[in-house]
Amino acid sequence: MENEIISYIEMCRREASSLQRGMNFDLSGDYSVILMSVHPHAPYRDRFEDDGSTVIYEGHDAPRSHDLPDPKTIDQPERTPSGMVTENGKFYRSALQFKTEGAAPRTVRVYEKIRQGIWSYNGVFHLVDAWRERDGRRMVFKFKLIPAEGTECALPLGAVRKERRRIIPTSVKVQVWKRDGGKCVMCGATDELHFDHDLPYSLGGTSVRVENVQLLCARHNLAKGAKIR
Repeated sequence: MENEIISYIEMCRREASSLQRGMNFDLSGDYSVILMSVHPHAPYRDRFEDDGSTVIYEGHDAPRSHDLPDPKTIDQPERTPSGMVTENGKFYRSALQFKTEGAAPRTVRVYEKIRQGIWSYNGVFHLVDAWRERDGRRMVFKFKLIPAEGTECALPLGAVRKERRRIIPTSVKVQVWKRDGGKCVMCGATDELHFDHDLPYSLGGTSVRVENVQLLCARHNLAKGAKIR
């Protein structure tokens, strides 16, 4: 469920993987998984565009080693020294197959880091573009992902329907988590939490105001939804 809050351990259990890297191509055979962060001190420059409807995800560096103490001094690799395709290369080639060969877009589950050990599930996206760009001193990969819900996956590139997305901005999530103390505002539960719109998004509630977002456990989130329906 979009805007669900889970721990790192729960996330790994759900994906049946230790998720020791941020890019996980074809993790289950049916979809891929990426872990992102937009915090100022994050190791990569991930970002949201189009009011949260689009994810621009940065590729990953070569592993740190004795011979390479600072991976950020070299271009992000498409292949390992032994010639194997890296996760960068796999995602990059998949995006190009969609753009140039008419292949189906890769389905990607996106998790966003809120704080240490706490993650938000942002939903299912489609990988629709990829490119390389210079970040000042080296070349890095960039990947574009758009929502894969409803009919949006069939829209032309760049034509995402913003009004259908309800991803809550990271800054709002962080403030709400701190304000509500990491607990359901109704019962104080600390597990199965979700970021919930006080005034429902379907009724015009906003995702960008802290005052309209709260923490609810799954039970109270479902109970609220049943009342609204």
